[in-house]
This record gives sequence, C-alpha cells and structure tokens, in this order.
Amino acid sequence: MEKVTRTVKEQDGGQRIDKWLAEGDWSRAQVQQWIKDGFVQVGGRSVKANYKINFGDTVDIQIPEPEPLEAKPENIPIDVVYEDADVIVVNKPRGMVVHPAPGHASGTLVNALLHHCDDLSGINGVIRPGIVHRIDKDTSGLLMAAKNDAAHESLAGQLKDKTIERIYRAIVHGVVKHDNGVIDAPIGRDIKDRKKMTVTDHNSKSAVTQFTVMERFSNYTYIQCRLQTGRTHQIRVHLKYIGHPLAGDPKYGPAKTLPLNGQALHAAVLGFTHPKTGKPLRFEVPLPDLIQQTLDRLNR
Repeated sequence: MEKVTRTVKEQDGGQRIDKWLAEGDWSRAQVQQWIKDGFVQVGGRSVKANYKINFGDTVDIQIPEPEPLEAKPENIPIDVVYEDADVIVVNKPRGMVVHPAPGHASGTLVNALLHHCDDLSGINGVIRPGIVHRIDKDTSGLLMAAKNDAAHESLAGQLKDKTIERIYRAIVHGVVKHDNGVIDAPIGRDIKDRKKMTVTDHNSKSAVTQFTVMERFSNYTYIQCRLQTGRTHQIRVHLKYIGHPLAGDPKYGPAKTLPLNGQALHAAVLGFTHPKTGKPLRFEVPLPDLIQQTLDRLNR
C-alpha cells in the first residue's frame, strides 16, 4: 500500500477534503471510498468526506493496491454487423460499457466479444483485447474490434493517419444557424473536474469536428458530425463549446432537456480499409428507437 502525504496550502483552506483531493489524479468517488475505509487521515485522525480542510493541515492518504481486472467471456447478445477472420464490427447499444474498468468489471462489450469470438487481438492486454477505438457508454452505434495483432496494427494505423470514416448523428440544444462548419479546438482534462474534458490550451491535444445540419426544430437541431480526430468526449465537448450541447447529455448538457436517459449521440457510419485484403469497407446503421422516436416527436 502506497502512502502519500499532502499539506494544505493557504488558498485551499475551507474546501471539503474529498473535493480537494479529487483535484489531483484521483476521482472523487475513489477518494470518498478511501475516506470511508479509513485510508485518509488528517493529523493522524480519520475524517469524513465533508471535513473542511485548514491551512497547514497534514493529510495522509493510504492508497490501496488496485484489484486486478481481467475480462472474462460472458454470454451477452451483440448485434454483429460484419465479421471475418480479421475484424468484427458491432452495433453497440446505449448503456453498454466497451471494456472492463473499476465499477464495470462485467457486462461490457469486451466480455460479450470474448464469448462470441475465439480470438481477439492481444495488443491491449487482458482488459481491452481487440479494442481499437471506443465510444462512450451512453453513445450507441458502430465500433470495430481486431481479431489478431496484424489487423489491430493496421486499424490503429488508419486511425492515426485519419483515414477511417466516422460519422455520428445527434440532437443538440438550440437552433444551429450555419448549415455546416468545422470546430477546431484543442481538448484536455478539465482541471476543475477530472472526470470531464474541456476546450483548453493546457495539456491538450488538437481536436477537429465537422458538422452538417440535417434538420432544424424550434428549440433543437438534428446534426451530423464527422470526426477528424478522436479525443475523449470530443463531440460532446465541442458541441458544448459552440453553445449547442447534446440533448440528454448528463455531463456536458443542461438539466432541462429531452427525456433520453443519456446523450442523443449515435455512431451511424464507420468506414475503413480491410487490414488484410485492402478493400474499402463501409457500414451504416439506423438510429436507435429512442432517438428516432424523439425526432418523430420533434417533427410533430
């Protein structure tokens, strides 16, 4: 177990201890669990998550060893759009996490793929076998996985070279004035909330999203987004940045929104060069029922 000691600076006094510690490399939920387990002490005494820190406090954190994660096959139905000996393309449902992580040790797409496929690329290890790219838990749509290392290297190279076609469809707040446009704004971790990404020049990477308006309503717009880069939460962050956050987005959108239980974002089109044959492949899947029904209501 690793021990970390931090001293409260004058400008940080008065904050809740869980919020203060979560401004570093740990999530607030993680910090709160450590506090609950007695792994966080101030001046040798255990405290609660709402303890207000004072200038000069010495805070000792005992960081427990992470529990080893390993993805295991699970008999979970998946919508396979295409499959051969090298690659598999699936239509991921909303609500499914792509690979195991703390808090999501099972029930993920990787668990389902391991049951469905006899072989997956081992490049990303036992937690993310075969996974070349990801989409968020509450984003639905197309995702590809590699079934061997050669295919994985080819697909990852295409991603790096920006030759993979990725088109998303979304409902956003407000009426987008321009018929199309390009959002070119770097994205990095939000220093105020480590669980969020934001447009920033601090420790950021370039991010480019093209958008096209498909239909306008009185308070919402249906758009299509084409990714030129693939940063974490890129479309969600970029649309918030231009003042048109995704409808239903619990992290980046307003509280008053359409009843969607998650962001109205769907990975509709995926195109790439087959890693072995060199032939172009392109797949398209329709909107999930909930988003389509929402569009139908907006039309009415």
